[in-house]
Amino acid sequence: MTEVGRRHVPTVLDMREWFGFDPFAIVDWRPKMDFHPIRIEDRFEEDAYVLSAEIPGIDPEHDVELVVSEGTLTILAERSSAEHDKRHTEFRYGAFSRAVRLPAGAKEEEITAAYSGGILTVRVPLAPPAKAATRKIAVNGTEAKAQKN
Repeated sequence: MTEVGRRHVPTVLDMREWFGFDPFAIVDWRPKMDFHPIRIEDRFEEDAYVLSAEIPGIDPEHDVELVVSEGTLTILAERSSAEHDKRHTEFRYGAFSRAVRLPAGAKEEEITAAYSGGILTVRVPLAPPAKAATRKIAVNGTEAKAQKN
C-alpha cells in the first residue's frame, strides 16, 4: 500500500523566507483602541477665526498645550484617568494632537483660548484685508511700430 503524502500549506514563516521579509508586518491588524481624535469645528466671524475643539474630561491648565508656529496652530492634549476598586485598578491614558492651518491675516500674537464644558474655544483675530489699489497702466504704441520696421 502506498503512503499518502500530506500537502504542505505555506505559513508566514515560509513567506518570510520567500520574500526576505514578513509581508504581513506592513499591515497593522491590531484595533486602534488608543486613538484619541480631537473633533474640531471652525467658523469665521466678523474679525476672527474661531476654532472649537471637543476635549472632555481634562484639566485645561495642565493637560492642554497650544503652539503656534509659521501659520499653524497645534493643539496638544493628554488625557488620563484612574478608577480604583476594592480588587483592581484601571488606568486610561493617551496623548493626542491636531494641527490646523491658520487663515491669511491671522494675528498669531493675539490668539486667546478658553475651556468650558469640555469645549476648548480658540479665537484668532484677523487683520482686515488690505485694500487693493487700482491704477491704470498706459500702453505705449511706439515700440510696436519700431519692431515692425
